[in-house]
Amino acid sequence: MSYQNILFDVQAGVARLTLNRPDKLNSFTGAMHAELRAALATVQADKTIRVLVISGAGRAFCAGQDLADPDMTMGPMQPDIGNVVEQNYKPLVLGLQNLRVPTVAMVNGIAAGAGASLALACDLVIAAKSASFLQAFSKIGLIPDTGGTWFLPQRVGMARAMGLALLADKLPAEKAAEWGLIWQVVEDTDLSATVDKLAAQLAAMPTKALVRTRAAMHAAPNHTLEQQLSMEGGFMRELGWSPDFQEGVAAFMEKRAPNFTGN
Repeated sequence: MSYQNILFDVQAGVARLTLNRPDKLNSFTGAMHAELRAALATVQADKTIRVLVISGAGRAFCAGQDLADPDMTMGPMQPDIGNVVEQNYKPLVLGLQNLRVPTVAMVNGIAAGAGASLALACDLVIAAKSASFLQAFSKIGLIPDTGGTWFLPQRVGMARAMGLALLADKLPAEKAAEWGLIWQVVEDTDLSATVDKLAAQLAAMPTKALVRTRAAMHAAPNHTLEQQLSMEGGFMRELGWSPDFQEGVAAFMEKRAPNFTGN
């Protein structure tokens, strides 16, 4: 499809999705969500893609929902924000969580509201030192959505999650990394090169194993130890029959670098 609100490109197994409304700090609209769903469907269908990188154009990663979007506009009747969440944000988060490749968020500036949650929905978050994260919902009488109430307590614990959500204080990237909210913070000038290197590394790894690792880790909080051991056994059985496992063992025995195909 022709994209108007995002940029989408695939090179050397790396899909790059850029939120592209820089004049609006890349805030979400219904039209952008439709394009995001189409891009994720492309990633899911294209077996040559081994990793997805999400970034924002201009000086922000994403400022959350555009309150001027028609879906949010106050008219004779109040907008059904719950429907907006069900139709747009829920499919976005689930699409990322169930994607057949690992995902990386490259946060170059403010990640606020649903924009912060979008970053946290990715497997790895790399942020520029000048970037920040903001749970802005309480300032307009709402709760963190786009999985925010799920991601925050898991990453930073209940006390810090509650403080971030209730007080809507801006969290600098360095503190976000210190708290365990994100994976890594780098100098602003190093952000692009760092993510490029990481994406190339992930694209050369056994894709299916990375995605099963994600699934197992997300399932763990709701499992007993016995249930988790059974899930691990099922995934190990599946992966043990994969070409990438066979290649990994052969490369180890032959003392050479493996050539994984993602299968």
